[in-house]
Amino acid sequence: MRLWILLNLIFLAECRYSCPDLCSCSFLASEAEVVCRQNSPSHFPESLLHPNTTRLSIQSTNLSGIMADHLKAVPFLVNLQLYHTDLTSLPSDLLKNVPHLNTLDLTGNKLHRLPPDVFCHASLRSLVLKDNLIEQADADWFPDNSSLTWIDLSGNRLKEIPAALLHKLPNLENLDLSDNNLRELQSDALKNLNRLETLNLAGNRLSSLHPTTFAHNLRLSQLFLQENQLRELPATLLQGLQQLNLLLLTQNQLQRLPPGLLDGRRSSFQTILTGNPWVCDERMEYMWRWLNVHAKNVLFLADVTCVAPEELKHQPVASLRGGQLGVGTTE
Repeated sequence: MRLWILLNLIFLAECRYSCPDLCSCSFLASEAEVVCRQNSPSHFPESLLHPNTTRLSIQSTNLSGIMADHLKAVPFLVNLQLYHTDLTSLPSDLLKNVPHLNTLDLTGNKLHRLPPDVFCHASLRSLVLKDNLIEQADADWFPDNSSLTWIDLSGNRLKEIPAALLHKLPNLENLDLSDNNLRELQSDALKNLNRLETLNLAGNRLSSLHPTTFAHNLRLSQLFLQENQLRELPATLLQGLQQLNLLLLTQNQLQRLPPGLLDGRRSSFQTILTGNPWVCDERMEYMWRWLNVHAKNVLFLADVTCVAPEELKHQPVASLRGGQLGVGTTE
């Protein structure tokens, strides 16, 4: 009889946590996953969530808001995704009840300004704020020596990224700042990012870079600088980046590359240089020689063409003869 009563109590307890309407749930022995897609409820379904929920994804719905007390229902949460839910703000103590949370994805909301300490209450490893309306990033979002290894701030309205913010992220391996309005990077902004492997600065308004911008990022393997307004690059910009495998410079305003910029690259190195107004005169000699020696390292080589002088317009740089550039050859 006692066993029967115990089983009934367990059954009743489990029945309390049904799957929320219009959501799909997966219940395992010690964890649960809940995914709520289009047309799911507009309020946070905390009363129906199993306390062992480790992954919660709410997508494409008009979530009216989210508070720390909502997440109290899921204390073992590890992964929280709130995609395209029209959130406009977050409370500063949002994560205080989910200390195990390591992944937070807020892609496609309407977040404009975030409060201090908003990401200080959990040991986050991955933070995605892609495609919001954020105009200002603040250092006080994060604790000192944050555990974050991945942060995606792409598709916002940032005009600058404070060095003080990045200095709090020494464990960062992937930083995505693409498709913002960045006009410059402070020379020491990336100084503390010794573990950085991938940096995406594409789609901004950068017109120049300081020679020591990447001097401390010796693990950098992928660097995306395409679709900016870069007019020239310092010759020492890539110095020490022995792990660099991919460099994208597409769609800038570069007229030539400075001597030595691409020297010492590993055999697996790849670059894309198309979409720049290359001026094919004697100052093009370094780039011309490098392209001929390292043709296999350049993707879309035939599309790296001259815009000037007029007689060389549209000709692939690598196909030119030294005499056309006005430089001597050993031919």
